[in-house]
Amino acid sequence: MAVVQSRVIVVVAGGALCFLAGAASVSYVNGWLQSSAQIVSPSANAKTDSPEAKMGVVGGMPSIELNEKQMLTVKVEAVKDQEFPLEKAAVGSIDFNEEMTLQVFTPYQGRILETFAKVGDEVKKGQVLFTIDSPDLLSAASSLIATSGVLQLTTRALNRLKTLYESRAVAQKDVEQAISDQQTAEGAHKAARDAVRIFGKTDAEIDAIIKERRADSTLVVKSPINGRITARNAAPGLFVQPGSAPAPFSVADTSTMWMIANVAESDVSAIHVGQHVKVSVMSYPGKIFEGHISTISSNVDPNTHRMLVRSEIEDPDHELRSGMFARFSIVIGAPVRSPAVPLDGVVRQGDGTMTVWVTIDRKRFTQRVVKIGDQKDGLRQIMEGLQPDELVATEGALFLSNMLAIGQAGG
Repeated sequence: MAVVQSRVIVVVAGGALCFLAGAASVSYVNGWLQSSAQIVSPSANAKTDSPEAKMGVVGGMPSIELNEKQMLTVKVEAVKDQEFPLEKAAVGSIDFNEEMTLQVFTPYQGRILETFAKVGDEVKKGQVLFTIDSPDLLSAASSLIATSGVLQLTTRALNRLKTLYESRAVAQKDVEQAISDQQTAEGAHKAARDAVRIFGKTDAEIDAIIKERRADSTLVVKSPINGRITARNAAPGLFVQPGSAPAPFSVADTSTMWMIANVAESDVSAIHVGQHVKVSVMSYPGKIFEGHISTISSNVDPNTHRMLVRSEIEDPDHELRSGMFARFSIVIGAPVRSPAVPLDGVVRQGDGTMTVWVTIDRKRFTQRVVKIGDQKDGLRQIMEGLQPDELVATEGALFLSNMLAIGQAGG
């Protein structure tokens, strides 16, 4: 991705309007593709003073010697020795971590009574999402009440027969039968308690049902994890069943998010699962989110010659949102040191070559072809053509190119 600066030189020569070469320089600004186009026409000073500028050739390349007034329009800086990271970059989008996204279904059928969350809400594990009127819970609670009564009855009968048996008022077989009845009632009661407990009722709530002899059909459905509500299909009165899509609620753990990127086929050999990645999004300029590559697709798109790469990104403050446009970079080697010049110091010619204007005395400037590389902190990496501490024109580089074009057109 690149910041594209288009420079169109409008030249007035011999009273006729001539369009010369369009020039563009490609760069990244803060890691983002930005686009600016400026129509450049020679200034009045350039037209008036250009005859005073001395054109020449040094080492086979054009050179310009400026007068004192023209020198004020050009800023000269020394070529820096800058460290550039060795990394691959790609763009993509943020998505929820589907491995940490759960669909919350009701365990039993019923009609929704109330909902307590909406899309985008942050919820805690165990927080109530919705309640339903469950006939299954009503049946289980009624069975609990009934078995509790039978257990109490058989327990009293057993205690009474034990007392009578001590005075020889009843036979032993009657006591044994009472014991069997009491144990059966106790087993049925435990099973009934477990059946109610499955619906999410606590022991205290179960004891309250038994004590009050009141069956409550309200089934509470809670969030199974901490996360964010990503989808809601629940509404009061809606009849829901276990596993019946769509789920009433979907909850995603947003402590980690996915970034889905399409990586150029030429970069595939440098990318591996587990590699550390740095992600930036437009919503938080200057902030870097850390993560690692979790999945690399086994297929390359035959049309775009790109491959899907999925990264797991840490987001402890829940700042990322699904669908955000993002850029990620992967460090594939140790940083390298290279000569570097400000972005304005590099001018792209009409034939695609990149040039800079080099000077020794800040008065005579010679055009030089260079090979550019990456960009960092407003500086363009120079792979070939310059050495550190050489002097180059920066803000006036385009002005010098304009003057050269005027001189050539006039000649």
